[in-house]
Parts: sequence; C-alpha cells; structure tokens
Amino acid sequence: MNFVAWTIVACEIGFWIFIISGLVTRYIFNQKRIGLFLLAMTPLVDVALLIVTSIDIYSGATATIAHSIAPLYIAISVVYGKSMIRWADERFLYYVKRQGPKPERKAGMDYAIHSMKGSLLHVLAYVIGGAMLLGMILCIGDSGKTAELWNTLKYWGIIVLIDNGISVTYFIWPRKA
Repeated sequence: MNFVAWTIVACEIGFWIFIISGLVTRYIFNQKRIGLFLLAMTPLVDVALLIVTSIDIYSGATATIAHSIAPLYIAISVVYGKSMIRWADERFLYYVKRQGPKPERKAGMDYAIHSMKGSLLHVLAYVIGGAMLLGMILCIGDSGKTAELWNTLKYWGIIVLIDNGISVTYFIWPRKA
C-alpha cells in the first residue's frame, strides 16, 4: 500500500476521532463550544488528504483510486457534513445519554421525500467532487496518469444514477412503517 493509501486510512481514523471526541466532549463533559470545535475539525482532515494527494500527483505519481478518494471525501463532507453531525447528535443523545426523543424512522411519502433530498444532495456532491477530479485531470495533463481519476468519475456517476433511481422507487412503492 502506498503513502496516499495510508494517508487515507489515517484521515479516516482522524475523522472518526474528531466526531466521537466532539460528541463525547459536547454531551458527556457538557463542553458545547469545544465539542463543536472538534466536530468542525473534520473538514480539515479532508483538506489534509487533498494536500497530500496533490503533492503526490504533482511529484509525478500516477493517479490511483487512492488519489481519487480525496475529492470524494471533501465533496461528501461539504454536502452532507451538517446533516451527518445532526444525525450523530440525535443518536448519541438518545442511545448514549438516554435523552431526547427517539430518532424517528420515516415511512411512506415522508421517507420518499427524505430519500430524494439525500439523492439530490448526492448529485451536488458529485458535481463538486467531479469538478475537483476534472481539475486534477487537467492539471496533470497526462491521460496515461489520469485513467483512474476518469474511472472514478464514471463509476461514481453510475452510482449517483442508481441512488436517484432507488429514491424514485420510494414514490412508487412507499416504505412501510
């Protein structure tokens, strides 16, 4: 495994350390500001990953799937970050602190609308991450070194289409309560 792949592993671990420590600080130690600060550090982990990836590619490395993950992480963090933290907040409060309402399980049209909103956010993440991937491809300027970036863009596009297709089915066959 190369340096970028190990950096991805380290960044993923760092991401979860910031999330868990932010929630624990926020709700167990009642330090709301410090907890929010720790939660807000998660995008910096993604930026660190992008910097390492960019340096590696700029130094002449051939892009691998590991290199294409950095733009995906950043796009997903930007688009889903706030809702992911809200989701974690709700569950942490209910399941760990035994406070607050039980997180509701949506059904019917409520779930269909919720699912479609998530899928449309996936399209936005694809646009943002895709723009970063295209930027990397243009900066490298060597099709022999960017094939994996193109593959990521292609396969992610297929996944976005499937995700949206699944969301559409919930309007036809609503999820039961």
